[in-house]
Amino acid sequence: MLDTRMLAALIAVATLLLPACRTGQTTAAPAARPTAQQPLAVGPSPLAGSSQLVLVVAESFNDNQARLRRFERQGGGSWRPVGDDVAVTLGKNGLAWGRGLHRAVPGDGPTKVEGDGRSPAGVFTFSTAFAYRPEDTWQPTKMPMHRVTGQTVCVETINSKWYNRIVDENTVAEVDWTAPDRMLRPDGLYRYGLMVDHNAPDTQPGAGSCIFFHLWRRPGAPTVGCTAMNEPAMQAVLAWMDASKNRFWCSCRGLSWSGWLRPGECRSL
Repeated sequence: MLDTRMLAALIAVATLLLPACRTGQTTAAPAARPTAQQPLAVGPSPLAGSSQLVLVVAESFNDNQARLRRFERQGGGSWRPVGDDVAVTLGKNGLAWGRGLHRAVPGDGPTKVEGDGRSPAGVFTFSTAFAYRPEDTWQPTKMPMHRVTGQTVCVETINSKWYNRIVDENTVAEVDWTAPDRMLRPDGLYRYGLMVDHNAPDTQPGAGSCIFFHLWRRPGAPTVGCTAMNEPAMQAVLAWMDASKNRFWCSCRGLSWSGWLRPGECRSL
């Protein structure tokens, strides 16, 4: 069961001073398992109307190791787990409250800013999938898919009008950014992935950009703000995610925010 230090995260993560998700050094910390306490939630749930949920749990704001599990439900029914929980890594400095669907954040914990090396905590949707070769996914994805080429970048320049967006440079009349995150990487970390709607669509300059789910460099290797995992886990998420359903990634303080899942909906995993 979660204690007051645990964080639950509906998958999303952010970027930093370096191109969006280079890996850093691992901080040894035991990863919690995705589970949910059942305190009473105050006000409407940001998960209202959703039928797919990706839940990520870490021990504290400063941990960069976590566990991920998928959930789904029919209508307003109970959340049911899908598949096994899997190991994931977060930003090298842990988590910070991001900008998403949640109304406000508790007083504890840092706030996400560009270049802090932290993954965003909160509740977010997923906007688009991406891949070097979409035809190599386990099955055709039911999400909008962006084919990554040598022209594909995610813009991290704070004063760019394209800040926090994936674009193909050859489709833009005027390039107003510097040192973007080039997504066709030699290390293949973005071979498959998802973009998280952190700090979007009402983008605030400097609040963090280019938050992805993507492949990890090696087991346990943290990122500079994204959420990373092994290829089978990433492929499973892509095969399961469905744009016709309301898809959410949630990252939040265990006892106070897990109440959004409603009493009795998510048992210990």
